[in-house]
Amino acid sequence: MTEFSSLLYLVSGVLFILALRGLSHPETSRTGLRFGMIGMVIAIVTTLMSPEVHSYGLIILGVVIGGMIGAVTAIKIKMTALPQLVAAFHSLVGLAAVCVALAAFHNPEAYNIGTVGAIHLNSLIEMSLGLAVGAITFTGSLVAWGKLQGVISGKPVSFAGQHLLNAVLGGAVLVLAVMLCLSGSAAIFWMILAVALALGVFLIIPIGGADMPVIVSMLNSYSGWAAVGIGFTLQNPLLIITGALVGASGAILSYIMCKGMNRSFLSVILGGFGGEQSVATVYSNGDKSAKIGSAEDAAFIMKNAAKVIIVPGYGMAVSQAQHVLREMADTLKAHGVDVKYAIHPVAGRMPGHMNVLLAEANVPYDEVFELENINREFAQADVAYVIGANDITNPSAKNDASSPIYGMPVLDVEKAKTVLFVKRSMGSGYAGIDNPLFFADNTLMLLGDAKKMTEDIFKAIDA
Repeated sequence: MTEFSSLLYLVSGVLFILALRGLSHPETSRTGLRFGMIGMVIAIVTTLMSPEVHSYGLIILGVVIGGMIGAVTAIKIKMTALPQLVAAFHSLVGLAAVCVALAAFHNPEAYNIGTVGAIHLNSLIEMSLGLAVGAITFTGSLVAWGKLQGVISGKPVSFAGQHLLNAVLGGAVLVLAVMLCLSGSAAIFWMILAVALALGVFLIIPIGGADMPVIVSMLNSYSGWAAVGIGFTLQNPLLIITGALVGASGAILSYIMCKGMNRSFLSVILGGFGGEQSVATVYSNGDKSAKIGSAEDAAFIMKNAAKVIIVPGYGMAVSQAQHVLREMADTLKAHGVDVKYAIHPVAGRMPGHMNVLLAEANVPYDEVFELENINREFAQADVAYVIGANDITNPSAKNDASSPIYGMPVLDVEKAKTVLFVKRSMGSGYAGIDNPLFFADNTLMLLGDAKKMTEDIFKAIDA
């Protein structure tokens, strides 16, 4: 039975790898999801068939309760709330790692890792790492959820000695882990838990809204390594494989996000920038004034254009404008206009946020292009329609060495003949930085709700 279970776990692991491979592209994402679902079913059934499972009552109860919560969440969750949902899921993985570590430490006989007060050294090492990473993931993800949900301010929260405090807490976790391995003390075990929970809060609280895509992917990585700790404690090879896959892929994704912002991972952790969006109304910048347009102006310009590039941002997600945006694009295409979508890697509040929203609106995959594949086309575009984006179009990243976002790759929307900029106000974006593009000669500001403005433009074009 053990050999057969190992074989089934190996099959599940291969299916999870295929799932990750499929999720790397929109056209294969559905197939990837199916691979992942089949792999998970095989893994769960194999675990339930284990001879070590003696009672199914609590397991069935847990599956029913968890399944109902998951089903209701999946049905009711809005696409705009996906980032905070992902953060909440990460916190549950961290909490699971903490619970397994607690159970194993206080009842080691059930896990065949020794007896109370005499747990095997290798198990103590695995347990302490799983406990620490799980606790950091749990509280860190809760803080990230709070920032994304608006329960906690999106602004970076910093104070004097913050970095020193984090270094002390991190060092304390390592020292306490060594002490636990040497003594097996229950008091030290609980101290590790308390310090790691605090470290999770202090690591994420200084991160601003502009860095949230990096933090979401980083917490994804943490949750994977927490699962690895669970796998070692439970002596489950599938959890080790799956956790390592999630941990490694999350780390790679964090690197990609940092590269997309021209920031090092260390700079994000040590000095996150960006906060809540300002709602200040500013119509002039020195000797330049912003030109404020109407939906009818935008409709006339786009209807007479040969090429339009649409740049979606978080404002599109908040207003849920993706469906009417696709309808507007379809109408433009019916009038012979070439329409494409430009996606920045850190647009939105999580990696791939804009891709998910456009896919939900049935935007054809072949019309959606990443930054490196679309940037050179802005110079040939008649119109760049920026809907709810800000920092990812800010030219200060290219020409202002004093700007906090200097060096960050941005979309070259200012090179289009006309820039139609849809925003609620003239305020700064999540990075808290003014955008000189608002006052450019070829920019027409369309102030208002992104969905309402796009609907009005769509009606004007259709008329």
